[in-house]
Amino acid sequence: MTQTPEARAGVAGADLSGTTALVTGSTSGIGRAAARSLGRLGAEVFVHGRDATAGEAVVDEVAADGADAAFVQADFADVDAVRGLAADVRAETGRVDLLVNNAGGLFREGRLTEIGVEYTFHVNHLAPYLLTTELVDHLAPDARVVTTASEAHRGVDLDLETVTSVDSYSGWRAYQRSKLANVQFARELARRLAATDRDVTSNALHPGAIPGSGFTRFLPTPLSAGARLLNAVPGVTSVRDGAAALVYLAVSDRLDGVSGRYFSRQREATPSQAARDEETGRQLWEQSAALLGIEEPLIHGD
Repeated sequence: MTQTPEARAGVAGADLSGTTALVTGSTSGIGRAAARSLGRLGAEVFVHGRDATAGEAVVDEVAADGADAAFVQADFADVDAVRGLAADVRAETGRVDLLVNNAGGLFREGRLTEIGVEYTFHVNHLAPYLLTTELVDHLAPDARVVTTASEAHRGVDLDLETVTSVDSYSGWRAYQRSKLANVQFARELARRLAATDRDVTSNALHPGAIPGSGFTRFLPTPLSAGARLLNAVPGVTSVRDGAAALVYLAVSDRLDGVSGRYFSRQREATPSQAARDEETGRQLWEQSAALLGIEEPLIHGD
């Protein structure tokens, strides 16, 4: 019998009754599998995506597994939609115990969003940054924030001047920069949560290379062709394995109080030197607020 993600994460016995989880990007792939897993463990699950039909299908799956679920729709390239998502979740819940920032993608076309930010950086970093900060005072005292990053964050530095331009655009490099921002965001969030005396934790992870997730359709053609071949190779990360990594960070009691770390699948790993640069992380946090036109959140002393 194929193991469920919660079994692969070693948390099949966990009881999440009475908790609320928001999983972004959960209408397909590892997000969908993680949402169903958290539901089976007893959490009330908010399923997020752009496609209402796909979202309601996942809600039905979670309900069939015996859990409460609801779909919340938002386009992550739309600032007002992300704010609306946060407002909807706040209105429907007393608190959020698990915030899984999983939505994202790799986009071939270079374009700017309405606020003048490169699309990949906006969707993969600015949207979860905004969503998290909009919900930070609605998080339970012992809540966990989990952000899906990638080993693709290695080999690049984050030049914040590049995120408002698509000159010499490379989809892969844009994706790498956004994944570096994910790791830096998770680490800076952890520092600021601790500095403002919140017990909420924040960690990032690489869920593995998952050809079956559909993500590889966004890769440049040679990489996409190679990734499709991996479907037939034993040992390549499956959707269940990727979801297990998300569920492990969200649920495992081994991570009680653990914050500001980076994991590759279910093992702690050392991120790149650029990702560990605290000054760059601080600048990213401040510049993200400036790009969104909001006051800098979680300043020490808030």
